[in-house]
Amino acid sequence: MKQTNFSGIADRYDLNDYRRDEICRDNRLKTYIETHDRSSYEILDLSCGTGLYLAHQIKEFKDTDMNWHGLDASEQMLEKAKDRLGNVSFVHGAAESMPYRSESFDYIANHYAFHHYLHKQQVLDEIYRILKPGGMYFMHNIAVDHMPLWWLYYYFPSAQVEDQKRFWDKGLIYDQLNKRGFKVDLQIDYQLKEVKIAEYLHFAENRDISALTLISEDEYKEGLERMRLDVQVDPEATVVNDFAELFCVADKI
Repeated sequence: MKQTNFSGIADRYDLNDYRRDEICRDNRLKTYIETHDRSSYEILDLSCGTGLYLAHQIKEFKDTDMNWHGLDASEQMLEKAKDRLGNVSFVHGAAESMPYRSESFDYIANHYAFHHYLHKQQVLDEIYRILKPGGMYFMHNIAVDHMPLWWLYYYFPSAQVEDQKRFWDKGLIYDQLNKRGFKVDLQIDYQLKEVKIAEYLHFAENRDISALTLISEDEYKEGLERMRLDVQVDPEATVVNDFAELFCVADKI
């Protein structure tokens, strides 16, 4: 499968307002704290990117004794995170071989990242290794097998081909976590509705969505021109769009 070069999009990654605006208090982490009484907690944001998730959670949990950690394979993304946050232990490294001692973390958050890993089985082994007994792993991602009508695939069809190579379906995710001894609770939130093309054009123009970095320049330019033309002809033009999010909680028992 192809891989996204995050060094090439680090400077515009945070310009995606959906990525910024969707972040809220991590209620899985809140539940974990409420049900696991400890003097302090070790929290890892796995594939932390520019630190958006960490920045928000640090504010949300300011009254709880937390030690925050972030790991990412992109030095350029980590530099952005370090500029944003001075009270986090950041490490440059691969998810397949994390430089942490076994049973180090109470909670591992993993947002919009699992599909990027070349060796997913190895990553799950590492997650299990570094979680403490009773620890929680939370995976959040899109569920592309539920999204055949995604606007991005309509205008950039090769992106769907690439995503089919990168993403595991929900059944495989569940089975692979379960066989490692996790107690798994997985759900899919699905939405189907008409959306205005004009409201999505800037996402295509910013080209920070990883699937758009994997298609050819010719297809990207062609799809972008189609979007712009559709909006030019009718600023109110719509497409039927579906979107699905995967939320998976895996408890190490």
